[in-house]
Amino acid sequence: MLPTAQPLSVPARPELTGGRRIGVLLSHGFTGSPGSMRGWGEHLAAKGYAVEVPRLPGHGTTWRDMNTTTWTDWYGELTAVFEKLTGENDAVVIGGLSMGGALVLRLAADAAHLTGGDRIAGVVVVNPAVATRRWDVRLLPVLKHVLGAMPGIGSDIKKDGVLEDAYKHTPLKAAHSMMSAWPVLVADLGDIKAPLLYFRSTEDHVVDELSEPLILDRIGSTDVTVTRLEDSYHVATVDNDAQRIFDDSADFIARVTAQ
Repeated sequence: MLPTAQPLSVPARPELTGGRRIGVLLSHGFTGSPGSMRGWGEHLAAKGYAVEVPRLPGHGTTWRDMNTTTWTDWYGELTAVFEKLTGENDAVVIGGLSMGGALVLRLAADAAHLTGGDRIAGVVVVNPAVATRRWDVRLLPVLKHVLGAMPGIGSDIKKDGVLEDAYKHTPLKAAHSMMSAWPVLVADLGDIKAPLLYFRSTEDHVVDELSEPLILDRIGSTDVTVTRLEDSYHVATVDNDAQRIFDDSADFIARVTAQ
């Protein structure tokens, strides 16, 4: 396992959050690792929140490992950690980067149908992906059997000297699994009623302009905040606007979990 792939798990410190235990689940993106979310998670943990940043199956090792996993595996890991957080805390907020954003949107849509319907206090997404204009995606059902992988999509970062510890290759079976889950997720976005904080980089070389209108037009929440990140590319959680993500999300969590 890569050093940056170690999951982050920090217990709540309710003495810093008004006596309530607040949990935060953060998910990294496709071919990435917890390293891209660690700074964000540590910032929130310092404010007293319980923070979990799991390593999704097949990530943080080799792209070949990832090609043996699917959306169902990644979502299953996220769901298990979410259940842990909800069992230990009074309120939970979920967040994710890129594919992680899609995964937490899926989680929010599914949670809306569970008992109470309010198990998620808020959702934070950074450059989430639920669609693409790339023409070669249509060839994935065939390409995934011919080619194991294509060039990677990691380290789309504007800040000098910063690299994402992501795979150098894009595993095609895994990519096809992820993209096959998108249409169902888009159809279910209306089920999400939790407040949404949406961060979007104005220049992103991984997620194109198709995802944002799909999400914002279909989301069921009436509490939606969109924040533009003017000085970051796709992996904004480690880019020039990272501190803004950290600070704005902390304010958002405090607001949506207040009694």
